[in-house]
Amino acid sequence: MQKKKKKEKFLNKIVKKDYNNELEMILEKKSFDESAKNLLLSILYKIEASYKDYEKTKRNVMNKEEYIKRFIQMIQENCDNMTICKMNSKEVNILGDKTFLVDKENKRIICYPIERKLLYCIAKISKKDAIIKKDYPIIWETLSNAINIGNNIEFVEPLRDFNGYSWTTTCSEIESVSYNLIYQNLRILLGQEFLEKWIKNKEFIIDYMELLKNRLEEKYGTKNQKDILKVIEKLSVLLELKYNPKKKEEFEKEKKEIEKTLKKIDNKEKYIEMITKQKRKLTREIKIIDATVNDKTLLQEEYIKRNEKLPLKKKIFSVRVLSKVMKKERDEKLEELEKLNGLLNPKKYVSYKKEMEQKHEYLKLVEIDDIEKEIDKMLVKLQKVFLKGYQLKMQEINEKSKMIDCIYEFRYYTLLPFNEQTHISEVKEIQKELQETRRLLLDKAQELKVIAITSKNKEIDDEILKNIFTIRILTLEDIYIKLIKEKDKVYLQLFDDEVFEEKIELKDFGNINKKDLEIKVNKKIKVFN
Repeated sequence: MQKKKKKEKFLNKIVKKDYNNELEMILEKKSFDESAKNLLLSILYKIEASYKDYEKTKRNVMNKEEYIKRFIQMIQENCDNMTICKMNSKEVNILGDKTFLVDKENKRIICYPIERKLLYCIAKISKKDAIIKKDYPIIWETLSNAINIGNNIEFVEPLRDFNGYSWTTTCSEIESVSYNLIYQNLRILLGQEFLEKWIKNKEFIIDYMELLKNRLEEKYGTKNQKDILKVIEKLSVLLELKYNPKKKEEFEKEKKEIEKTLKKIDNKEKYIEMITKQKRKLTREIKIIDATVNDKTLLQEEYIKRNEKLPLKKKIFSVRVLSKVMKKERDEKLEELEKLNGLLNPKKYVSYKKEMEQKHEYLKLVEIDDIEKEIDKMLVKLQKVFLKGYQLKMQEINEKSKMIDCIYEFRYYTLLPFNEQTHISEVKEIQKELQETRRLLLDKAQELKVIAITSKNKEIDDEILKNIFTIRILTLEDIYIKLIKEKDKVYLQLFDDEVFEEKIELKDFGNINKKDLEIKVNKKIKVFN
C-alpha cells in the first residue's frame, strides 16, 4: 500500500513537470511580456494545488487533467497578444474604469495583474459569442451570453475559491452572482458534460436549444421543462438590460416596430398588403443592383457615392470590391424575398405571428422600472422549479457512492450566493422547498446507511443534520457532531476529524427529551457511516 502511494506521488510529480514544460514551451513562442508569462505559470501552479479540493467539494466537474489541458489549449489557440497593465502605463487609459479588455478578433488581452481576472479573460476570449441559432428571437443572444458568462465564472472557480487547504467564496470576486447561479442550476440538472459540449460546439448543425428542451423534459417532465426554460430565458433578457444599457434603447426601438407589425398581422388584409409592399420594394432594389453591376458607368458612380458617405476605415477599396459587396446584398435581398413569399402561406403566417408575439413578450421586459428587484423575484422562481427537478433527480439514486455525491452537490448548492448579501440557504422565500429537498435527501441517505440517524423524530433529526449543508469543511466524511446541554439550552458542536469547527445553538431544543434522540448527549459521533 505504501509503495503504491509513493508511486502515485512520483507519477503526479512527473505530470506536474510535463504541464509546466508544455506551458513554458508555448509561452516561448508567444510575444507576451515576462509579467504575463509569470502570472500564467503561477495560475497553473495554484490550480494544480487546489483542483483536488474543488473536484471533491463540487462534484460533477471535468477532471484536473482535462481542465489543465483546456487551460493550456486556450492560451495556445486564442491568445496572441497579452499585456499585463501596470500603474501609470498607457494601457491604464485604454482600460478606463475596467479591470480587463478582451479583443477576440485580434486575440488580444489587456488585464491588471490579478490572476483570477486574467483566467476569466482566457475563458472569455476562447468562446463563440453566439451558441444559439438566430431562429430563437432575442434569446439567441441573451441566453448565449448567460451560458457563456456562467461558464467563464465557473472556469475561474478552482483558482478563486480554493487555495489548497480551504474553500471560501467571496461574492465581490464573482463577475455576476446571478449568471453564476443560473449556470450552476443548469449544470446540476443537466450535467457538466452537456454544457461543455454545447459551449465548445463550433457549428449550428446540432440545435442545442432543442436538445436542452428534450433533455429537461426527459429528466424532469414537460411542465418543469417549460417552467425552467421560461424563467431562464426571461432572466437572460433582464440581465442583458442590467449589464448592457445600450440594449435597452435597442430593445425599446425593436419593441415599437414589433407592436406595429403585430397590429398589421392581426388584420389579415393589411398584413397581405404590407408583405406585398415589401416584396415590391425588394424586387425594385434587386433590379437596381442588377443594372448597376452590369453597367461600368453606373458602378463607378455608385462607388464614388458610397465612399463619400463612408468613414476612412470603412471605405471600399475598389470598384471590383463594390461589385462583390453588391452581389452579396442582392443574395440577401433574394433570401428576404423568398421568406416574404413563404409568409403568405397560411401555416407560415401562424408561425410568424407566434414568433412576433414571443419576441414581444421578451421585449416588454424593458418596461420594468426596478430591474434588480425583478431579477431577484425571477431567481426565486427559478430556485423553486429547480428544487422540484432536483427532488426528482434525487429519487433515482440507489447507490451509496451516488448518494454521497448528491450530499456534496446539495451542500455546494445551498452555499451558492443568491445575491451579494445572501446565500441560497438563507433565502426566506425558498425555505419550504429547501427543507423538503433536504428531508428527502436525508431520508434517502439514511435508508442507504450513508448518514447516521440522530433522532426518530424527523424535525429533530433535520434540525441537527441540516448544519452539515452550511459548513465548508472540505471532506464531509470526516465530520463528527456532539450535542451539549448547558442549563436550558442545547448546542451542536461540529468537528473536522479531531479539530473543533463550530458550535451552534439549537433553538427550541431546551426541553429536549433524551428518549427522542438516537445519539447520546455529550458524546461525539461520526455523521457518515
